[in-house]
Amino acid sequence: MPEGTRTGNDWINSYLEAILDVGPGLVDDAKSSLLLRERGHFSPTRYFVEEVITGFDETDLHRSWVRAAATRSPQERNTRLENLCWRIWNLARQKKQLEEKEAQRMTKRRLERERGRREATADMSEDLSEGEKGDVVTDVSTHGDSVRGRLPRINSVDAMETFISQQKGKKLYIVLISLHGLIRGENMELGRDSDTGGQVKYVVELARALGSMPGVYRVDLLTRQVSSPDVDWSYGEPTEMLTPLSAEGFEEETGESSGSYIIRIPFGPKDQYIPKENLWPHIPEFVDGALNHVIQMSKVLGEQVGGGKPIWPVAIHGHYADAGDSAALLSGALNVPMLFTGHSLGRDKLEQLLKQGRQSRDEINATYKIMRRIEAEELSLDASEIVITSTRQEIDEQWRLYDGFDPILERKIRARIRRNVSCYGRFMPRMVVIPPGMEFHHIVPLDGDMDGETDTSEDHHPTPADPPIWTEIMRFFTNPRKPMILALARPDPKKNITTLVKAFGECRPLRELANLTLIMGNRDGIDDMSSTSASVLLSVLKLIDKHDLYGQVAYPKHHKQSDVPEIYRLAAKTKGVFINPAFIEPFGLTLIEAAAYGLPIVATKNGGPVDIVQVLDNGLLVDPHDQQSIADALLKLVADKHLWARCRQNGLKNIHLYSWPAHCKTYLSRIASCKARHPQWQRSDDGAESSESDSPSDSLRDIQDLSLNLKFSMDGEKSGISVNESSLESEGSIDRKNKIESAVLAWSKGISRDTRKAGFSEKADHNSSGKFPVLRRRKHLIVICVDCDTISDLIDTTKKIFEATEKERTEESIGYILSTSLTITEIRSFLVSGGLGPNDFDAFICNSGSDLYYPSINSDDRPFVVDFYYHSHIEYRWGGEGLRKTLVRWATSINDKKGGSEEQNVTASEQLSTDYCYAFKVQKPAMVPPVKELRKVLRIQALRCHVIYCQNGTRLNAIPVAASRSQALRYLYLRWGVDLSKMVVVAGECGDTDYEGLLGGLHKSVVLKGVGSNAISQLHTNRNYPLSDVLATDSPNIVQTTEGCGSDDIRGALEKLEVVKN
Repeated sequence: MPEGTRTGNDWINSYLEAILDVGPGLVDDAKSSLLLRERGHFSPTRYFVEEVITGFDETDLHRSWVRAAATRSPQERNTRLENLCWRIWNLARQKKQLEEKEAQRMTKRRLERERGRREATADMSEDLSEGEKGDVVTDVSTHGDSVRGRLPRINSVDAMETFISQQKGKKLYIVLISLHGLIRGENMELGRDSDTGGQVKYVVELARALGSMPGVYRVDLLTRQVSSPDVDWSYGEPTEMLTPLSAEGFEEETGESSGSYIIRIPFGPKDQYIPKENLWPHIPEFVDGALNHVIQMSKVLGEQVGGGKPIWPVAIHGHYADAGDSAALLSGALNVPMLFTGHSLGRDKLEQLLKQGRQSRDEINATYKIMRRIEAEELSLDASEIVITSTRQEIDEQWRLYDGFDPILERKIRARIRRNVSCYGRFMPRMVVIPPGMEFHHIVPLDGDMDGETDTSEDHHPTPADPPIWTEIMRFFTNPRKPMILALARPDPKKNITTLVKAFGECRPLRELANLTLIMGNRDGIDDMSSTSASVLLSVLKLIDKHDLYGQVAYPKHHKQSDVPEIYRLAAKTKGVFINPAFIEPFGLTLIEAAAYGLPIVATKNGGPVDIVQVLDNGLLVDPHDQQSIADALLKLVADKHLWARCRQNGLKNIHLYSWPAHCKTYLSRIASCKARHPQWQRSDDGAESSESDSPSDSLRDIQDLSLNLKFSMDGEKSGISVNESSLESEGSIDRKNKIESAVLAWSKGISRDTRKAGFSEKADHNSSGKFPVLRRRKHLIVICVDCDTISDLIDTTKKIFEATEKERTEESIGYILSTSLTITEIRSFLVSGGLGPNDFDAFICNSGSDLYYPSINSDDRPFVVDFYYHSHIEYRWGGEGLRKTLVRWATSINDKKGGSEEQNVTASEQLSTDYCYAFKVQKPAMVPPVKELRKVLRIQALRCHVIYCQNGTRLNAIPVAASRSQALRYLYLRWGVDLSKMVVVAGECGDTDYEGLLGGLHKSVVLKGVGSNAISQLHTNRNYPLSDVLATDSPNIVQTTEGCGSDDIRGALEKLEVVKN
């Protein structure tokens, strides 16, 4: 503000004081108060622009203030500046309010976690000694080994030879999943958009490296098939084989299907490349497609190297939240172990965005679908055996923000497992630090570079023999012989490129000694870039102009992925420095790449670079917010040639600690520590499972299978129960086994008698002579998933569906499955009330997906047959008695909140509960917390399950985390080969809180408009995220009827889906 206006504008100080009252979050108190008190030296322009406006990242305010300050008329200038002060003050006030709300939320969260930890510890009654609690730093089970202590052991020659010998003869099949972005093996378009970044390169190289390891037969990297005119045709190819690494000493016999492959699964809009935020509604479709691929590939591998028996994946590894959600569903459907790598985490991003104060929580969710992403990460914690991180920082500062992970409780659980003591149904994934690897065999430093010396007399102007990218970069420089400071990052605000340019531009000694090269992705024109990227690039260009950096800064528009090694080599040739100034860097793979080419590094002190610099000892860490610190570190390395040479030498000497073989050895050893799981009915003594003969002996074979399954279920080691589960043999579990034994015996006798009566004749009734169950032979299956308000409504809806398909029902080309929250006893009453019989349906999915029944041959005495294999399939991480006690305690706390009322709102129902479903009756649904709150309570106590409000909120079902109504359909496909694309799910307009899982997938759906609509207001109003974020309502596989539809309307919908003919 001009000198003449200062004395007449005392009003500005009151606004400044109001802003400063916000606290240290906005500005530095000491510095600000000094600015205010030294009136003669106070510059409002500088204060607002550099302190307040920059703090809010409001670039429009910056431009407005500069224009206002340049206004010639003093009166107009003062008026405009006053208005801007009001605006800035209002922003500061809003930010203070948001920070207060966030502080209250964090306090509440801390109290909830402490209470949950106390209750969990109280349930796990045995106290731990000090030696069993585990040390925060050295507890391997929690954080993995220390980086420096672990890597040399991994890469020792003896250890690697031992590992290779142990892997001989193994034929492992590993599945990796990475959904978003554009993924291909060669010429990756890194930086093309925010979805195609370092994760793409990481998963491709991981797949390639794992495929070259001894004992690994095949690796599939599953991603999305993109057949869009906006992208290259190669992303539409269904399969791409990755060229193997040259792994000396790892050579093994290869087979027809061995190696590493990119498998592209079609899902979502067929001709569109869409951002990751829009993929959520299409995840079930991917899971179904991936399930089909894995089943087929397991059979193929079994024929090739498995002696005719399927080779199931040893692990399914999801990368990022969307793939984690997919991997949880896929691993649950296949009953195989799951691994997860977050890459970047939603809660951490949400915290950062809220601190900026620019958007509310609702606005952030609308933009990033952040709450769906966080729930996917929580689900990944529920299902994962191992969570792989790149750094300790990710565990200590990011994963601990999640309900499903508590480092303190994790150590207690792990200590109890080591002692073979029950954890009372509590589970925590194992956090393991495995830094990403890199392939170094192709890196050959330039001649004369190995000792860190470069011929300074050499003219660095490009020659015809130089790589083209060198010419592209050096044309920017007036003096290309100066050392090059290299930054390689997309133009994203969190990469902090603008602070780097400021630091370079305002440090004269640094400008005189070095050039700056910014590789900021690829672009054709600024107008074609996203608004965020364009804003960053424009800011960089303005800073270059402001500090007159022409001839000193390079910012080429294009580069290929194959050019990146040459860029590193050019920087090393000029004795340059690589810098990563990001505000937070989860790992920092570019730092390892730069070190491999002999470049010293300067990196942010927030995140993975701390571990990298500690191991490589080849650079300096800086505060990314401190511009002067960045300039000083760069100047120190560029000016001190001895320090530069020492950092270069250390990097080249230690870089082997980050090799891909080292990474993969640790990776495979961690997988080996997981308890092997796979579909239980596939056994070495069952050679006829895949038989295609229509023989009644199939039924007897199923009985034999169930008897063997009973044998397995009584042995913790064989049934898939973990050590801590099998040590908990309560009276309840013994009773359950007695029930199973009795049920199997009764069923066996019943079917044996019926098969004798049928005389084993293939011409007898189809229920006794054909394959069991009969749903194997249907052309289509209609799955009735309508969550009606009353039983009579369900009867009416079922009869309408039967009437709509009467012709096909008579021909037996269409079968029916009832999928509901009802118990099997309630289903029997439903059938009697509706005048229906068990054989009108091919299967019954009960208790919200925790039980599966088929109609019995002897429908009079024993109308239903339970599928015990399904129970063994879903019992992973089932909390049992520990979960039941916690739910009862929760129900008691809800009832206590009602005060003196004698009527209990939530009560446990033994009659409605089963071994894999704990049911509670709810008298007043409006008085109970939403399902997300109960889910949080259970996760905080390390209890893993699905909780579902059903029947308009009057019942609560808690079922295993691997169970659901949608997962039961995938089980039918896996177990009996029922094609998912031949299924038609009939559902209401809304329903139970598991409704969102019903409509997506390869199956077709008919939505009965108006049915179940009451649940929208009663059960789905207080969700973490709106249903619209996860339902693909525009899918061609979903048809909606008119309200109050009849059988003709339902048939018309089925005709549109080509299930029935007109």
